[in-house]
Amino acid sequence: MADSRDGVLLMDKNEGETSFNVVRKVRRVLAVKKVGHAGTLDPFATGLLVILVGQGTKLSPFLMGGVKLYRATIRLGMETDTMDPTGRIVKTTPVAGLEPGWLEACARRFVGEIEQVPPVFSAVKVQGRRAYDLARKGIRPDLEKRTVTIYRLDVEAVDLPDVTVTVACSGGTYIRSLAADLGRRLGTGAHLKTLRRLGSGSFTVDRALDSGTLESPVARETLEQEMIPLEASLPDMQEVQVDEAAAARIRQGYQPQWEELRRGAGPPREAEGHVKIVASDGLVAVMKTGAAGAARSSRLKAVRIFHPSNPY
Repeated sequence: MADSRDGVLLMDKNEGETSFNVVRKVRRVLAVKKVGHAGTLDPFATGLLVILVGQGTKLSPFLMGGVKLYRATIRLGMETDTMDPTGRIVKTTPVAGLEPGWLEACARRFVGEIEQVPPVFSAVKVQGRRAYDLARKGIRPDLEKRTVTIYRLDVEAVDLPDVTVTVACSGGTYIRSLAADLGRRLGTGAHLKTLRRLGSGSFTVDRALDSGTLESPVARETLEQEMIPLEASLPDMQEVQVDEAAAARIRQGYQPQWEELRRGAGPPREAEGHVKIVASDGLVAVMKTGAAGAARSSRLKAVRIFHPSNPY
């Protein structure tokens, strides 16, 4: 079987803690060298942090792109240089008399594909340097716009100058930029006061362990008990079961045809996508299917291979 320290952990990050610190603590508690995460949270933010452990780090490309769900409080009438509560106030504007109906109408205009500029205080690289390193030295890097998708932007509560919203968005969306852009559209300016990640892909924060658990005397036992196995970490990906002989061949580099694996069971769910290959000892591989029209006859290409034991 794969090492019990291969898989995915769901942590509920506390305010004031960096995502890297959570990763570092998991690495220490489990005595595992390879630990990462599928999407950082700023120190002031709380909520779901998807931690990848051991061979789980190979799942990053398949988990990073999932839909993200947030609850955010936006403070209108106050802009900061970081677009969040940690920054210096650079402008204030009165917000009295702002109509809730106008606010909701403005918010709806952000639903769909939009362009946004990442915050100057962000980890985006500019000529090999992090934007926040330049910003801290008083240099404002010229950051390129990026296209992101806002699937939902619902106004949940209005208690001026604060507005609470829920946002479902694509990976790579900056909620700080969204808050600032909404403030500009309203004519009041704004910054992101609080942020909590509620979900990422198929994972939700209600299943997560409080990051304070990492300081518990029984932290190791708790993490090992709550570890999501590799094969269960991609619940939305089509699964193909193979026997031990086929698993061994695939791990050695064999590229099977789709029809070999699913005789009489029909084509993959997507004409061009990924399937996970699973055997009795766990996840064997994530493989890319062929293009439309050739899906049943073309060979599957291994994107990631997973072994039944993981040397550390």
